[in-house]
Amino acid sequence: MLKQRILTALVLLPLMIGMLFFADAQWWASFAGLMALVALWEYARICHMKAWQNALYLGVSLALGIYLYQTDFRLQPWQHALVLLFWLVVVPLWLKFKWRLQANVFGYLVGWLLMGPFWLALISLRPNSAAAGYLLAIMGMVWIADVAAYFVGRSIGKRKLAPTISPNKSWEGAIGGVMCVCVYAVVLQQQQWFAVNLPLLQTLVIAVVLTAVSVCGDLLESWLKRAAGVKDSSQLLPGHGGVFDRVDSLIAVLSVYAALLSWLTFKVVSV
Repeated sequence: MLKQRILTALVLLPLMIGMLFFADAQWWASFAGLMALVALWEYARICHMKAWQNALYLGVSLALGIYLYQTDFRLQPWQHALVLLFWLVVVPLWLKFKWRLQANVFGYLVGWLLMGPFWLALISLRPNSAAAGYLLAIMGMVWIADVAAYFVGRSIGKRKLAPTISPNKSWEGAIGGVMCVCVYAVVLQQQQWFAVNLPLLQTLVIAVVLTAVSVCGDLLESWLKRAAGVKDSSQLLPGHGGVFDRVDSLIAVLSVYAALLSWLTFKVVSV
């Protein structure tokens, strides 16, 4: 398993970095769209959509994505507010009451609510290769939070965060993740690696919110899989499961970060 994970990472990491830093806007949008579409396919399988439902769902999603890209669509502030409402209010309630998804209209809409803002965030946060570093810096928050939570949780974790959803997560690990991300956020601010310049207190607040959202994204996908009775979203990535397994926290963090930026002043990035 470890060998498979390493080999898969050795293939995927250069591909991701190469696309992030060297692809033009259209190729990046296509690559990001492919990630979102594959994750949506895995989500549909988790919802137990039949083969023809999944095919139709993906076909409509692809056509809609092409239309949105061709018309240069961007979420409006009120739509970003709905994204924030979903991740900051609805998802915590979802995890508390353990709602289940089915292959119905609600299931279709939730899939689009997950993957649509994620794809649009990948595009808007990386309008050109010069902005790649800003996007990578935010992605780094997710990875730091995950790694810190894992090691802190293994060392001193005692109180389970969500025992019926993800038994290995602990409150101590989550707090450790928040603390490490806050340190990382201070470094980002000092090096001006954020897409906006904010006072230190606001930067720390955003760091805490994004870390919490990262945990929620991970837990939400874990619950969807547990409710569906599956271990991984798919077996596309040997040793890693599926694409949805790998981007669950990124879906939440980038969607929320893009929404927060919609209410702030963008730093102008030019090639």
